[in-house]
Amino acid sequence: MLKVQTGQIVEFYSNSCCVVSEGKEFKCKILGRINLVVGDLVEIEPIHDGGNYQGLITKRLNRLTVLYKSKEKTKKPIAANISNIGILVTKSPKTNLDFVDKWIAISLNASIEPFIIFNKIDVLNNDAFKENKKVYEDIGIKTFEISAKLLTNINDLKEYLLKKTTMFVGTSGSGKSTLTSAITGKKILSKALSKNQGVHTTSVSTLYNANDMQLIDSPGVRDIGIDHLSSNEIILGFSEIMNFSTRCAYPKCSHENDEGCAVINAVQNGGIKESRYNNFIFLSQGK
Repeated sequence: MLKVQTGQIVEFYSNSCCVVSEGKEFKCKILGRINLVVGDLVEIEPIHDGGNYQGLITKRLNRLTVLYKSKEKTKKPIAANISNIGILVTKSPKTNLDFVDKWIAISLNASIEPFIIFNKIDVLNNDAFKENKKVYEDIGIKTFEISAKLLTNINDLKEYLLKKTTMFVGTSGSGKSTLTSAITGKKILSKALSKNQGVHTTSVSTLYNANDMQLIDSPGVRDIGIDHLSSNEIILGFSEIMNFSTRCAYPKCSHENDEGCAVINAVQNGGIKESRYNNFIFLSQGK
């Protein structure tokens, strides 16, 4: 590296980063206290001091999107410039639908497009996900049914991921690392399975460039909270509830026990799925 270059952070550590610029990787120090995460576009200057670092990050460029985690109203960025979030759903271990609905709300509030991946179809009946699939396709959410282990329908998913920057999220055991390995061709093990084995693990946030697509793998994302989202923001993840809420008799309707609530009426008449309504109320508690 001979001059100032623009690159993208592909691995982030506590006080340094790995940056890809013009097809090459550079280990970089960070100037001052710049707030950086995996996926950030940055400017780097060359370092020629014979040390461990080849570059110095001097500036972060504007983010198209940023994904936050929050706790007690304090929010912290965990990844940037994501276009899509793939939510993994399995029957064993069972993925609760409140996890799915939480991530739909998180994604849409970050201007990121969510989609759902029903995984491990190799050990299920053909129609195991039929009901859940219809619930989300009816509200415009793209879905896939795959087996990451056997690579079933992986090519359909890969085609969808082209030209996108995607993060997969899932509960423990949902197959996130297996799926990332299947798509990137890189050996990725969960943190619990990789102690002292000297292989790449999910303990470090990493962006993979693979076959004209990008995948961001970040540890701990399944546990992120939504304390930073207000009730008016959470409802953005429930488009069907938001549409009916405009017909409620009172503008400050809580959609629980209020007279003239169009949302409750729609639940009773099948216009809103009961699971979606229950999760909306659950996620909105205390807001």
